[in-house]
Amino acid sequence: MVAQGFTVDLNKPLVFQVGHLGEAYEEWVHQPIVTKEGPRFFQSDFWEFLTLTVWWAIPVIWLPVVVWCISMSVSMGRSLPEIVSMVALGIFIWTFIEYTLHRFLFHIKTKSYWGNTAHYLLHGCHHKHPMDHLRLVFPPTATAILCFPFWNLVKLFATPSTTPALFGGGLLGYVMYDVTHYYLHHAQPTRPVTKNLKKYHLNHHFRIQDKGFGITSSLWDIVFGTLPTTKAPKREQ
Repeated sequence: MVAQGFTVDLNKPLVFQVGHLGEAYEEWVHQPIVTKEGPRFFQSDFWEFLTLTVWWAIPVIWLPVVVWCISMSVSMGRSLPEIVSMVALGIFIWTFIEYTLHRFLFHIKTKSYWGNTAHYLLHGCHHKHPMDHLRLVFPPTATAILCFPFWNLVKLFATPSTTPALFGGGLLGYVMYDVTHYYLHHAQPTRPVTKNLKKYHLNHHFRIQDKGFGITSSLWDIVFGTLPTTKAPKREQ
């Protein structure tokens, strides 16, 4: 944890420390500390609060928005089969966004002070403290901000009456992703599908961190050749 004479003090707020690691940040952030309680990010209680989110806040906040979006398309005369197809398409598109963001943005390599700092806030903290139960899901404030450009993007490719259902499907995909992600870290699956999905994701954290970017499925890892070829670790969290 030393770069050019700098050592990260885990007992102090981390966000404005990690940038000083420079090129050593990449190695440091991928040496996980497996504890349920995470570190402090900011000295300010206000900014610290904004980084903490309980998992159930995601469905509580966003599922009503999903229902509202779908109801908008219904009120504009779209049939049930059309609504179902738009929602399904939105979920499918989300799986691609999930993979793309995880692979190309969340795992971008940085070495500058602000690059390291931004990456740590975005995703590096999750790899350093993968069991931090209050920083596993995306803060609702950040999601709300991102909803605006995504809504406008959907409007470019969809009609006014299908835009809400398509966007609602994408938002539903996001909810499924975040809840699944929390489940994979903190639940003890008993069924083969969920057990394998957990092993697949923990493999990404603890063994092969440059592959296995899917969370809800391995579909796009298969398509783009980033499916790990070794077996996942036999460890339970």
